Amino acid sequence: MADDERLDALIHSVDLDGLVRMIDDRCSDRDWAGVLRLRDRCAAATRETGRQLWPAATLAEYRLALLAPPEWAATVLDGEAGRFTIGPLSEVAAQHHTWADLRPHLDAVPISLFVAHERAIRGESIDPSSLAPLPPVLDIPAALQSWEPAYTVATYGDAGVEHEMPASSGVPVDTEVTSSAEVVDDEATELALRQLVETWTASSTGRAESVCVEGAAADAVAALGLHSIRIVEIPADEALATLAWAGASGGAHGRRRGAAMGRFSTWWLLGALGDLHDDWPPTVDEVETLLDELTWYRWDAHEPDGGWRVQLAVENTTEGVAWAFNARDDA
Repeated sequence: MADDERLDALIHSVDLDGLVRMIDDRCSDRDWAGVLRLRDRCAAATRETGRQLWPAATLAEYRLALLAPPEWAATVLDGEAGRFTIGPLSEVAAQHHTWADLRPHLDAVPISLFVAHERAIRGESIDPSSLAPLPPVLDIPAALQSWEPAYTVATYGDAGVEHEMPASSGVPVDTEVTSSAEVVDDEATELALRQLVETWTASSTGRAESVCVEGAAADAVAALGLHSIRIVEIPADEALATLAWAGASGGAHGRRRGAAMGRFSTWWLLGALGDLHDDWPPTVDEVETLLDELTWYRWDAHEPDGGWRVQLAVENTTEGVAWAFNARDDA
């Protein structure tokens, strides 16, 4: 039986195990045209007949984005594929392909801009002229700015994706906190935090809360209803990298949004803290001035290790206000 005849038979019988083996064989043979045909035929059969072949189509497009040469990887970077992959194909493709190699094969669609941002996060210098035809769906520069941290990036493989939380510095100190500080209504920052961990709360089992007070960081944590905590001051780079890690993550059960979205969400949260949304994006000087005014802390309430967490506090002594963030998604 010819190879594509066998493909038709596997599709007709909804033999997912057989389709996975065929994908493996075609990848081993570097038959990328064959992998793409398999993806297209499985996707068409799912749409037209209702056969549940989307897992095979998803695996095929994931392998193309991850392993195939740029001209073949670009065939699934059209904005339609990747709905069920473990992470956005823009991030998957960015692991092994440069922007310079992919750009000639990409259409002027939103996902192409995400690829550029993912590559910039991984250290590639992006020529701004190569972005000009692309829809400005991420209205921040692709190039990393001088104030940004070294973001952690995901590693994709056949067994899934790994994305380690940024390393923690300092030793938290046991602290009893009580506060009668006045709570300040800060809807912009609360919304920015919720958007940053939206996948945790909407697609998984997570929860998120924030509070702003007139006072110090410990006052803000106490305003969350906590009394016995551990807290330590941390560098701004660590705090920003942690926020970006959370924004990129899918939490315990959600789908990853990718480093580009994590980075954008971190910019947006910083904009809320500094009231910088009106003239967006902020300049380097505006953000650096804001960061000079902010002191960051990591805290916990003696919870056991595990799960996904963003437990940070930040104070602006110039303005006399502080915020506490508590976002968690337990496995």
